[in-house]
Amino acid sequence: MTTPAVPLPYGSHAVPRPYESYVYAYPHKTAYRPLADRPALRQLWAGERKDALSLYLHIPFCEVRCGFCNLFTRIGAPDELTTRYLDALDRQATAVRDALDGPGAPRFAAAAFGGGTPTFLTAGELERLCDIAEKRMGADLRAVPLSVETSPATATADRLAVLADRGATRLSIGVQTFVEAEAKAAVRPQRRAEAEAALGRIRDARIPVLNIDLIYGIDGQTEASWRHSLDAALAWQPEELYLYPLYVRPLTGLGRLGAGGDAAWDAQRLRLYRQGRDHLLGHGYEQVSMRMFRRPGSPAQGADDYACQTDGMIGLGCGARSYTSALHYSFDYAVDMREIRAIIDTYTATEDFSRAEVGRRVDGDEARRRHLLQSLLQSRGLEVAEYRERFGSAPAEDFPAELDRFAALGWLDEGADPGLLRLSPEGLAHSDALGPALFSPAVRAAMAAYLPK
Repeated sequence: MTTPAVPLPYGSHAVPRPYESYVYAYPHKTAYRPLADRPALRQLWAGERKDALSLYLHIPFCEVRCGFCNLFTRIGAPDELTTRYLDALDRQATAVRDALDGPGAPRFAAAAFGGGTPTFLTAGELERLCDIAEKRMGADLRAVPLSVETSPATATADRLAVLADRGATRLSIGVQTFVEAEAKAAVRPQRRAEAEAALGRIRDARIPVLNIDLIYGIDGQTEASWRHSLDAALAWQPEELYLYPLYVRPLTGLGRLGAGGDAAWDAQRLRLYRQGRDHLLGHGYEQVSMRMFRRPGSPAQGADDYACQTDGMIGLGCGARSYTSALHYSFDYAVDMREIRAIIDTYTATEDFSRAEVGRRVDGDEARRRHLLQSLLQSRGLEVAEYRERFGSAPAEDFPAELDRFAALGWLDEGADPGLLRLSPEGLAHSDALGPALFSPAVRAAMAAYLPK
């Protein structure tokens, strides 16, 4: 998750800070609020298309919590908490599948297990997680792309064997850095040998796509040490690489240590981003977005491979979101460990999962913003005809001030096909400023009013 950001006024052509916030979904979850009417899921999904749904299961447990992490996760799971959590996940899946039943049986086109760290679960618990996705929700995990997140410490052979057998097509491992001094600076207890051993086990499991996450902007990181981590990752010939700029957010370990950013840090991150981008492009990788790079010929992985997310999303578990065309909803969100524990305890004690509790409604303007934002942040850009077919207008008609500003900043590819709205390389580099600039005033106000907890 990201902290709220207030972009510059649209009339300003000054270059904004390049790292306002990471936008991977819109509206942002800090704009969600308790839903007074607690709408029934059956009612919410009654008129929705259900032929290409995405399924996401969230496991909110990790063996440690890194200094930069503000994901919905807790350290450890005492007193058989994972069992109680999976019991609740089973109850929720049963209720959600019941709500989806009716005309047009649901069909899942992609699935993902995230967190936290899904492989915090034991091999037997991972079997049960897959059973919930298949037997309760009806997702055929062997027939659709299945992406699973893991960590060096939990990518054990027995867990990986379960995932490979149940149809996992993509393993994403958060290495972040191969330099142990940088791992320490990021408050991440990790040794390079542990990461290398985990990568070897993943390759031995023969899961088709390996993704390695790396972070730039860590205190003490240099161009040489960043190149070292890039080359260490490339040695494994991963099908995908994600390059993430470091953020320091409220209530995280680094935030509590008083770490922060300034113009010099922005310049360092931008410099390292360009170095990493050019290095991967030089090794034949294709840039999919500011963060994502893919080796040509690698299998497409479903939800990560479409820009607009116009199809529905079913999220199960704490920290998971669900999307209908008119409402995005989830459970409560927190970063502070005590708050997270309380939310997980409430979730595991819940018996009735038939209603949406927290969320934000999406009207026509927000749907346009979402489509434009999530398409434009992909390197392939937005098909203007597709936008017009869906909304009856062109992006330039709906967002003239924003697009004029982006053009003045040099962020749009002026040489692109007229039917394609696409970012320039400099625009992609500033994705974390461009995305927040498309937030609606109402969403920005809700984010600004959110009290971190």
